[in-house]
Amino acid sequence: MPANPTAAPVLLVIAGPAGSGKSTLCDRLVTEVPGFARVVTTTTRPPRAGEIDGLHYHFFSPEEFERKIAAGEFIEWAQVHGDNRQRLYGTLKTSILEPLTAGRSLIMSIDVQGVETLRRVAQSNPLLKRSMTSVFIVVDRERLVARMRARAMDHEDEIERRMATAEAELREAPKFDFRIESRTREEDFAALLAILEKARARAAGGA
Repeated sequence: MPANPTAAPVLLVIAGPAGSGKSTLCDRLVTEVPGFARVVTTTTRPPRAGEIDGLHYHFFSPEEFERKIAAGEFIEWAQVHGDNRQRLYGTLKTSILEPLTAGRSLIMSIDVQGVETLRRVAQSNPLLKRSMTSVFIVVDRERLVARMRARAMDHEDEIERRMATAEAELREAPKFDFRIESRTREEDFAALLAILEKARARAAGGA
């Protein structure tokens, strides 16, 4: 869909612990709000069942990822432990800056380390600074564990590891522009839509 030439583009950056529903929120916003696209990030992990290269992720070999790091092509990247090994994840500069320059709004799901990197980059990039709004999904421990168990994707030891990571991430929540206290999917989406209106006003005002 063509960008709205009268609206300043917005970059919504969503973070939260595993099981917080951030990916679901991103997908729903893209589906239901005209003019939004999801930022396609990059990883060295292999595709999971049903995942499509260029749609869900850009799937790179470790060697290709390292070459792009050396060439300065990433706006942020990190090593993330998963599947009992280190994987590389990152966001290419072109995946964010080119759409924003063209006036298209974006949403992305990223870890707190990546958000901190984006904040630093935004200090020297007026477009990113004007467009970016960060949102953290806060979930209490009991609800988070219940969601992980309901997915039936992780063993108990993996859930405990994810919960330790989640507790560290939750300590970063005050640094975010907005926070959503997660409840139901409908309530969380309504909260995100309310934040979007504030983000649009900030971007239009150049704040």
